[in-house]
Amino acid sequence: MEHSAHQHRTNVAGLLVALGIIYGDIGTSPLYVLKAILKDQVVTEDLVLGGLSCIIWTLTLLTSIKYVAITLNADNNGEGGVFSLYALVRRFRPTLIFPAILGGAALLADGMITPPISVSSAVEGLLMLNPDIPTIPIVVVIITFLFVLQRVGTSIVGKTFGPVMLVWFLMLAFFGTLWTSQNPYVLKALNPWYAYNLLVNFKGGFWFLGAVFLCTTGAEALYSDLGHCGKENIRISWGFVKFCLILNYMGQGAWVLNNLHNQTLPNGMNPFYSMMPHWFLPVGIVIASLAAIIASQALISGSFTLVSEAIRLNVWPKVKIKFPSEMKGQLYVPSVNWILLAGCLGIVFYFKESSAMEAAYGLAITLAMLMTTYLLSQYLILKRIKGFWVIILLVVYLSLEFSFFTANVVKFTHGGWVSLLISLVLILIMWVWYKGRKIKNRYITFTHINEHINMLKELSKDQSVPKFATHLVYLTSADNRDEIESKIMYSIFQKQPKRADIYWFIHIHVDDKPYTQEYKVDILANNDVIKVEFRLGFRIDQKINLYFRKVVQELVANGEIDITSRYASLAEKNIVGDFRFIVIKRHLSYENELPFLENLIMDGYFMLDRLSLPEDKAFGLDTSSVKIEKVPLVIAPPKETRLKRVFTEH
Repeated sequence: MEHSAHQHRTNVAGLLVALGIIYGDIGTSPLYVLKAILKDQVVTEDLVLGGLSCIIWTLTLLTSIKYVAITLNADNNGEGGVFSLYALVRRFRPTLIFPAILGGAALLADGMITPPISVSSAVEGLLMLNPDIPTIPIVVVIITFLFVLQRVGTSIVGKTFGPVMLVWFLMLAFFGTLWTSQNPYVLKALNPWYAYNLLVNFKGGFWFLGAVFLCTTGAEALYSDLGHCGKENIRISWGFVKFCLILNYMGQGAWVLNNLHNQTLPNGMNPFYSMMPHWFLPVGIVIASLAAIIASQALISGSFTLVSEAIRLNVWPKVKIKFPSEMKGQLYVPSVNWILLAGCLGIVFYFKESSAMEAAYGLAITLAMLMTTYLLSQYLILKRIKGFWVIILLVVYLSLEFSFFTANVVKFTHGGWVSLLISLVLILIMWVWYKGRKIKNRYITFTHINEHINMLKELSKDQSVPKFATHLVYLTSADNRDEIESKIMYSIFQKQPKRADIYWFIHIHVDDKPYTQEYKVDILANNDVIKVEFRLGFRIDQKINLYFRKVVQELVANGEIDITSRYASLAEKNIVGDFRFIVIKRHLSYENELPFLENLIMDGYFMLDRLSLPEDKAFGLDTSSVKIEKVPLVIAPPKETRLKRVFTEH
């Protein structure tokens, strides 16, 4: 599956798509960032100018330079994101799976926090109209509706995302310009000295970074959604978006200095909405709510894509994935959808208002950024970038992001523990699944298939054994062309001998490129034993039944095989023989004596395995004739027992 040309073409349509898809999260930050910085603080020029300067230079250093200028170059055949970046380096550095898991889990945790804080911040604008309006029910209804909508697809709604976000950013720029022109003094914040002054000379200044960081939480989305827009569309549109964001932050700062100098920000007041004339507030709230919904949709869709990639890379249990529309790249993962909904509603009910959610926001995403920085450095090393520049990148960005992480840790007891707990649960799931598969695969025994070819041919002709199927198909994990699992041979020859006319062995190789769709056929014995290897990209759905049928059709068309039934009465009428799939499912044997930690991991792995999608459904075989065979996985058999025979005395 290749990208169509228009997806990477730089034009007005491409720029509009970029606005609608990737800037929802970072674009709605003005709803709460300055409010979070000013919370419980007396408004002074040093505080406002310092806060604005920190925002401007955070957007410049982290978003503009790290992500837009550098990280977008690490594209995996046009795709981006933490797992795409890992796929680029895993062949040379397989141990980098752990930072990839940390980053992926943190991004999923972010997907639970972005909808509540964005939608709550937007809806709370109603309090400026009437302080007694209950906002929680409205937020709950919007978020619930958004998640319910996922099952039918969002392609129709998605077409409006770009124009809505364009209106949003123009509104940000308009009110920002309006108030900045009334107090151009705030333009001094462009000078980084004011950021330095706030962090170093202001009492407790360093800890403001926890609130400042909220301005760039959507930066990861710029890289994750690379495949939807193309790097040039992102780079050009980011210039416009950044300009609008900075203008709005400046305008908020100007309004605050004009109206709240030497005062604290009253409860319920938001500088973002305070800039608007009273008559415009309802319109502003509607536009802000639509922008918040788009931001939430982007995070939800990103979470689905992230989980689908994690499944292909074997760091997440197999779950059902649906494609609700024909729109490219759109998918729906029911289990993840309802988990995210439960998490979002839990956060809304626990924190109740957006100002309380700010404490939970940011901690997880700093972890994701740290992991991206490290993976990016490894990618640059593989690209033979001079070590000096890689060291500079690591020193600058690890220092910067670790500072943000430290400043966010102080919010741990105020709600930061929520995002950290969610991240840890997700990390545990990914690590147990990945490590459990590694332990299991380590003890799977293989045998040379050539040693069994003659036996397979003889069994195929042995009329004394009832025919099991015309075509018998096994899924194999053997990477090597000449190898096959011993358990498969045991299944064919010993566990109810299975006579078939043709034995097929299918292997699936997940490619480092996102959209590879290739296959290779090895005819090991003409019209008797055939091995097929599919090379599928980590973003390709593994519809093995569909792909296998296509392979068989092409082999028949080329005259390489004959699939006509070999039953005489059916062969006369050219009826195609039946195909039967065997899926071998391993379970942990009670005979194992593993080390404590590995035993714990395997218990967790098989518990997740019971909750995951059965392999016949995961590979799209549920419409075929499938038999599941359970075999014990004896990883570490117990030591030989000393059993003594006692004879009966006569």
